[in-house]
Amino acid sequence: MYLIALCDDEIKELEKGKQMLLRFEETRTEGKFRIECFEAAEKLLERVKKENYEPDLILMDIYMPNRQGTEVVRELRDMGNRSRIIFLTFSKEHALEAFRVDAIQYLVKPVSEEELFPILEKVLDKVESERRKYVLLRIDGRLQRVELNDIIYCEAQGKVQCLYLAGGGYRLLRITMTELFGILSCYQEFVRVGVAYIVNLVHVESLSRQEVEMDNGKKIYPPRGAYQPLREKYFSYYCSEENL
Repeated sequence: MYLIALCDDEIKELEKGKQMLLRFEETRTEGKFRIECFEAAEKLLERVKKENYEPDLILMDIYMPNRQGTEVVRELRDMGNRSRIIFLTFSKEHALEAFRVDAIQYLVKPVSEEELFPILEKVLDKVESERRKYVLLRIDGRLQRVELNDIIYCEAQGKVQCLYLAGGGYRLLRITMTELFGILSCYQEFVRVGVAYIVNLVHVESLSRQEVEMDNGKKIYPPRGAYQPLREKYFSYYCSEENL
């Protein structure tokens, strides 16, 4: 699923943009769209602040009441938001400023499907390729992207799974360990250690029959019979062509 936001103070423009996105969605064989419309930049910013909302793509008008779209995107960037931005406007006047805030495209209205669709195709292809570095998890009741390399290990704690992250943070997931491993197992760096742990081999500092030491200092004690398959997966991962 692709998260796409439209931000424009003109309701007609929001509806027009949404319908174009839906028609483009029909041309793709993979990936459904979740489209959300914002009539005011403040509503978008509030959503980002409260929910860490980070769409894959934001289509934003330059000219809006009280502030320009480029100012809004600058504030988003200051909050760490990395959403891709396409500006839609009736004037070319702010094109240079748009690219200064890392916009990927600047289109002058009225925008045609012939003009927009190839750009959307390139953007979403890029999103798809980069998604291999992220996993989408439901945390605190909302979907959040978590960078794979940030995940050190996961520990089962009763009915929740605790995901420990680089930098000292953690996230609680209300899913089973089996469900979580089903999500992570398509990435070869994630392996099960017994029934209570999933570890990221990238963060394994050392391993032996007695313990697996992670680079954050955590020591995990593998159950009987777990060491040999873990050792094989560890060496297989670091000797694979993708990691040379």
